[in-house]
Amino acid sequence: MNTIHDIDVNGKRVFIRADLNVPLDENKMITDPLRIKEFLPTAKLILEKGGIPIIASHLGRPGGKRDEAYSLKPVAEALKKELNCDVVLAPDCIGGEVEQLAKGLKPGQVLLLENLRFHKGESENDPAFANALASLADVYVNDAFGTAHRAHASIVGVPQKLSNHVPGLLMQKELDYYKKALLEPERPLCVVIGGAKVSSKLGVLQQLCAKADKVIIGGAMANTFLAAQGLQMGRSLFEQPLFRQAIEITGHIARRGAQLYLPVDLVVAPSLKSQGLARNVTTQEVPADCMALDIGPATRILFQEALQNAATIVWNGPMGAFEYEEFAAGTESMVEAIGGALGLTVVGGGDTDAAIHKLELAHKFDYISTGGGAFLALIEGQKLPALEALGISLQ
Repeated sequence: MNTIHDIDVNGKRVFIRADLNVPLDENKMITDPLRIKEFLPTAKLILEKGGIPIIASHLGRPGGKRDEAYSLKPVAEALKKELNCDVVLAPDCIGGEVEQLAKGLKPGQVLLLENLRFHKGESENDPAFANALASLADVYVNDAFGTAHRAHASIVGVPQKLSNHVPGLLMQKELDYYKKALLEPERPLCVVIGGAKVSSKLGVLQQLCAKADKVIIGGAMANTFLAAQGLQMGRSLFEQPLFRQAIEITGHIARRGAQLYLPVDLVVAPSLKSQGLARNVTTQEVPADCMALDIGPATRILFQEALQNAATIVWNGPMGAFEYEEFAAGTESMVEAIGGALGLTVVGGGDTDAAIHKLELAHKFDYISTGGGAFLALIEGQKLPALEALGISLQ
């Protein structure tokens, strides 16, 4: 597999598909610049090698039509500051005026195309739209792991038109850590899965449980496993149609000689908004009028001890409704425990990422994936359109 280090970009226009879908406040100010900062090494390397970056990204969901609320203008200003060079925001991402801007670029300049999703052709992978984008450049670089599971024009159509195509540094880093964590992990491998629904992560659970030495399940997802064992879960969220799959996964883990860790106590309350009414109970004593909203203190200790000798840890999903202070202790304890672990730590998922950054402990983790859906799709064993378009196989 060729990398960005292997290709000659000197004097060439380089189409970079980035994921600069940053959150904005009501004043169009960027509230979290993480995706921009993660992308900077690729842009800087291309500039250093004499290439001329033409950066493309989406922002939000404008629905295939122009909407100034989703303009990349704030991103252009941030890139100009971070790259310390001339960053021009194109009036669109295709069209005659954009073509003229691209042709007039000189080394040291950067062109940021306007929001790709202002055109329906992006999400529909329209060949004409892909051709128009490809005509702007000589080389294609995909650095947008967060959209790697989307078969959109800028992701699969453009590299078909530009034969010189490689992954960017961020994309390469994502793949390297996936390989280290799940394809060739140091053992014991411990996976931690949380979040709300088994149904949304059933494929991920099945894949991870076939590989891991230890499996920790928390959050509302654990409720389904507990209820499938016959425990009464009161008004807790669980998925009765998936009881059979939960029992099968439990049995599969046991037959492999691996260990499954489920909560032994829970923080319950009548509802999320029942301030002051939260209390700790064992999993055998969930009141009929309450719902489980976090793991309890005994479970926090159990999970922490299970992590202690892990050589590799992969985590996705919170342990409870951490957005509410009364139900945040479980997730926060996992942030601290995994962040302090001696083994390789790889984390994915927007909620998990948010919990880590809330505690300002991101520096404690070896890698935090920039792709939520793409991270899960990769773990599940799905073929990602972006990787196929680049000719990358992870098997």
